[in-house]
Amino acid sequence: MDDRIIDWKDTHSRVTISLMIKPIGIKTIGHHLKDPVYTKALFVSLTLLVASLVINFFAGRYATADASNPVTDIVLSNIPVFDIDSIFVYGAFVLVAIIAFLCFFYPRRAPFILKAISLFTIIRAIFVNLTHLGPFPTQVAIDPLSLINNFTFGGDLFFSGHTGLPFLMALLFWDNKTLRTFFIAVSVTFGVVVLMGHLHYSIDVLAAFFITYSIYHLSERLFKKDKLMADESSHHMLAQ
Repeated sequence: MDDRIIDWKDTHSRVTISLMIKPIGIKTIGHHLKDPVYTKALFVSLTLLVASLVINFFAGRYATADASNPVTDIVLSNIPVFDIDSIFVYGAFVLVAIIAFLCFFYPRRAPFILKAISLFTIIRAIFVNLTHLGPFPTQVAIDPLSLINNFTFGGDLFFSGHTGLPFLMALLFWDNKTLRTFFIAVSVTFGVVVLMGHLHYSIDVLAAFFITYSIYHLSERLFKKDKLMADESSHHMLAQ
């Protein structure tokens, strides 16, 4: 499908703004849903995602309830607590909304994206339950009624999901320079934010990059057909 160029001309400033728009939407997704292979892959990925969130919920609750004593940290012990709760909470929801939009905008990539995120969530749930460190003694207060408390619980520390998830998205869209740069920037920003709020130890943030990188390559091996579908979609767009 050809790109369309829309020009707006301001007669006063004589500025022309051109936007390249790839027309993709409900009709395109409806077309993909007619493909039984794609439909099955999407259904399995959504099922796996729901299962991973359930596992994450119980793992986080258990790790928090069974948390032991906190430890010192070379970063947290030397910086004050900053009030970053809004960025921590609402930034996470904005990130999820962006991921949902990308799955809609790039439907052929959606199964691989969702399965990789599911694997990320399950592996993180396992790590969270291996060592029950207590939260750092001083940290920013998160509203107990916030919806984010259904996904993060205070004792689910290693490794940082706020840091790892956007980095995983950067790896998933590595061929797209704009998205790659954006998600890396988000990952680094979230890493700084959780440290400023004393919501994660420094090792939780630093390890997130290395573990997430491994999870991405593990996803490539486990979900080869979905990765192939995503790659074909990427090559098709580059050929437009």
